Amino acid sequence: MNKKRSPNKFFGKNSSQKSIMKKNHKNKSNTKINENTVQEYINASQASATKHAYASDLRHFLAHGGAVPCTPKRLVKYLAESANDGLAVATLQRRISAIHQAHINQKHASPAHSTIVRQVMQGIRRTLGTKQRQVKPLIKDDLLEALKAIEKIHMPARAARDRAILLVGFASAMRRSELVGVCVEHLTFSQAGLEIELPVSKTDQEKYGRTIYIPRSSGNHCPVQALMSWLKTAGIRTGHIFRSVNRYGGVAKQGLTPQSVALIVKAAMAQTDADAQHFSGHSLRAGYCTSAAEQGQQSWQIREQTGHRSDMTLAKYIRRTSRKTAPSLL
Repeated sequence: MNKKRSPNKFFGKNSSQKSIMKKNHKNKSNTKINENTVQEYINASQASATKHAYASDLRHFLAHGGAVPCTPKRLVKYLAESANDGLAVATLQRRISAIHQAHINQKHASPAHSTIVRQVMQGIRRTLGTKQRQVKPLIKDDLLEALKAIEKIHMPARAARDRAILLVGFASAMRRSELVGVCVEHLTFSQAGLEIELPVSKTDQEKYGRTIYIPRSSGNHCPVQALMSWLKTAGIRTGHIFRSVNRYGGVAKQGLTPQSVALIVKAAMAQTDADAQHFSGHSLRAGYCTSAAEQGQQSWQIREQTGHRSDMTLAKYIRRTSRKTAPSLL
């Protein structure tokens, strides 16, 4: 005897199927949202400066016959050619990282960790050495000479800006990218000095933020006063504090690039007796570290200003000058 199917069971089963279909569609939608969210977080895991550097490195690799994917033999050929062309070991290492990341992003096997690549890089290190080029620090005497040169500029707006950049860049010990990223909204002036709030920096990609304090100084070389004079001259009330100035004294709306700081430092030093090619925007930060160490500040005090996480890293920024004048023990 055949059992009759209940209408309620039949429609109940169909309703259940519809429910399952809706649930599956919702799960697919959530999966798509989750995948997009995950990718956004992956993209945010690297600093924008790192992404730009990797993109530049990859373009160089592709322009010189490279491809993604590539074999370990093709990669070591590129590394050897680049080393012969004078590229620093640190630059080569970064390009390996960029090529590796490009392979990972496109789901290809990376040649970066192969035995032959490690052997070739070891040979390059032993042949060329790993010592990185160090720019000269802009210590106090150099800074004062540079400021004298800036005073001779017949463009008041540009002179005020360059003076503020040198003084604030030295006193704050900020990186070039941090210096040009400061906005009016990050500044807090007081009778004692100036507080600069850095929302993010190279060693603070999680955006905990840190505050840099610049005390006022007596005399004609106060960084706080120099910055106030520049902002008043340029009429800047919001946005980036350091901007380009055209030949007519007009001030741009957008901020300077990190490379602009290097050009300003070089231009100022070129007006002195110093060799400008040995200086860069990094000289301001190195100058602060060197001067502070020479004056007897403890490493933790210097790191509190510079944001360095370790004494080992800080030591690379201190160029000892006093030992050059120390008498011989013999």
